[in-house]
Amino acid sequence: MTGIVFNIQRFSLHDGTGIRTVVFLKGCPLRCPWCANPESQRREPETAWSAAKCIGCGDCLRTGAGAVKREGGRVVPLRRLSGAEAERLCPAQALQVFGEERSAADIIDIVERDMIFYENSEGGLTLSGGEPLTQPAFTAALLREAQGRHIHTAMETGGLADYQDLRAAARHLDQLIYDIKIFDSRRHQEQTGAGNQAILENFRRLMDEFPRLPTLARTPVIPGVNDHEKEISDIIDFIRPYPNVSYELLPYHRLGAPKYEALGRAYPLGKRALDAGRFRRLQIFAERRMAR
Repeated sequence: MTGIVFNIQRFSLHDGTGIRTVVFLKGCPLRCPWCANPESQRREPETAWSAAKCIGCGDCLRTGAGAVKREGGRVVPLRRLSGAEAERLCPAQALQVFGEERSAADIIDIVERDMIFYENSEGGLTLSGGEPLTQPAFTAALLREAQGRHIHTAMETGGLADYQDLRAAARHLDQLIYDIKIFDSRRHQEQTGAGNQAILENFRRLMDEFPRLPTLARTPVIPGVNDHEKEISDIIDFIRPYPNVSYELLPYHRLGAPKYEALGRAYPLGKRALDAGRFRRLQIFAERRMAR
C-alpha cells in the first residue's frame, strides 16, 4: 500500500497528546484562502522554487537538460522532478519537490523510531495534510499498521469525505481532531469552495457511532471570516451535546505565505492580521460557553 506524502515532522507537540510524529498527506477537497500548507492541496507532487535560498549560480539551467527555465525572475520546472533530481540540480536546495510516493510500512518504520518518546508522553502518530481522507485506503493502512505496533494514533481532518472512509479510519484511531471552520454552509462555500453539509453530518454520525472516541473540534479564527461570537457560539452549540468532544480555537497566522510564493501563487489573504486582543476575548467566550 503506497500513498503521496509531502512531509514527516518529528517531535511535534501541537497535533495530539504528547510528543508526536506528524505525517502530512497530499490532497485536499477544500481551498481555504488561509491554508498554511498550500503544497498539500493538489494530490500530485509539485516542484517549488525558493527565492530566499537561490544563490543565482544558474547551475539548474545549465545542467537541467530542459528540466527548468527562468521566467519572470523565477525558476520554473518544465516537467515533474523527483526529490533526488531537484537536489542534483540545486545544491543550495532552492528547488524542492513536495510529494513523494511512500509505502505504509516504510512510513511506520520512521514513526516507530521515536517510540521511547511516545511511551513517556502518551504521544504517537498523527496523520494530517491536506486532508488524509483524500487517500482513504493509504490512511487506513497507516493507522492499522501503527496500531499493530502499539503506536497511539490520531488524525486531523476537515471532515469532507465519504462517511465510510471516515468510519474506516476511525476504527483505528485513538484520537480525532476535527476542523469545523464556519457553521453556515453558504458562507463555508464562499470561503472554502465547498459547503459544509457533509462535514457536519459526518461529525454527527461519527460521534453517534464512536461515542467514546476522544475528539478535539477546532476552529481556525480568521479575521473578517469567523472572528465573532455568533460564529463560535453556533459551532459550540453544535458540538456540545457530545460529551467526549473538547473545543479549541486556533489563531490565524501568515507562516504559509512564503510557500505560496515558492509555488508561484499569490497569497490569497494579503497582509490581513488577527488582533491578539480579539482572539483572546473569543477564547474566553468559547471557554465559558463550553462550560455551561
